[in-house]
Amino acid sequence: MIKINKNKWHISENLVTSEKKYLNRRNLIKGAIGYGVINSFLSTKSQSKNISSLNDSISNYGKVVKRNSTPFSILTKYNNFYEFGTSKQVWKAARKLKTNPWKIICHGEINKSLEIDVRDLIKKVSIEERIYRFRCVEAWSMVVPWMGFELSSLIKILEPNTKAKYVVFETFYNPEVAKGQKQDWYPWPYKEIITLDEAMNKLSFIATGIYGQELPSQNGAPLRLVVPWKYGFKSIKSIVSISLVSKRPKSFWETVAPKEYGFWANINPNFPHPRWSQETEKDIETGKRIPSLLYNGYDEWVSHMYDDINDKNFFF
Repeated sequence: MIKINKNKWHISENLVTSEKKYLNRRNLIKGAIGYGVINSFLSTKSQSKNISSLNDSISNYGKVVKRNSTPFSILTKYNNFYEFGTSKQVWKAARKLKTNPWKIICHGEINKSLEIDVRDLIKKVSIEERIYRFRCVEAWSMVVPWMGFELSSLIKILEPNTKAKYVVFETFYNPEVAKGQKQDWYPWPYKEIITLDEAMNKLSFIATGIYGQELPSQNGAPLRLVVPWKYGFKSIKSIVSISLVSKRPKSFWETVAPKEYGFWANINPNFPHPRWSQETEKDIETGKRIPSLLYNGYDEWVSHMYDDINDKNFFF
């Protein structure tokens, strides 16, 4: 089943496209079959041209944020994916990653372990579109129309036991395809962790596509974590393993640079990175700098999870 989410925090699609294109797209969505996302009903060219302004009405500190949707051509050609290199132009190299078939293993402190191909997993969940802000720790940002499913729906299938406290994600390991993984000073495979409470938050999302198309390899195909109130490095790509654990291991960036990247990674413009300010961010399409928002503007729905936490590395 594919649906368009209508929660208050969701940016309505009718603010992204014209009414005619929006209604036509809805008809396509109703008839969509297959890998949980709509087949390529819009060309790359038409997406970049026709997806117009995105008016995000979620307010923060009494201000209304207005952003343009980031064109498909930018979303798919400006990417961090260290497995394929350290530049932003890794999209050609990432094309070598074959994502069909693709198995994911779910294990740990759960009652129902699971080893399943992504395409079979998609049949067990409800696919929907969510338009989220995406904010990188490097202080640039985008607005992305993701397709996918709520992470909590998968967690519920797995039935965590009472020992489960954290959710650990791992990506693939294949140095012959991903040349960056030959750099053995990095602790491959990439690992990221969030708390079980964070995983069960309704905003936590597993993306399977963007702009109604299957997720490109450089964007983290076939499954990518999206946690919109955290810096982008928490949004692990190309997931092959999800485990629920009682004790928290170290993530990839905690291991590589513990003085700069901690566990929480919650966005806070008043808490600078050790090497740069987080007060503003650069819109990657226009190059304009805009004020950053606490929890990326999603504080109303997530701040309650951190009321009792006094960790000095709360935001890094």
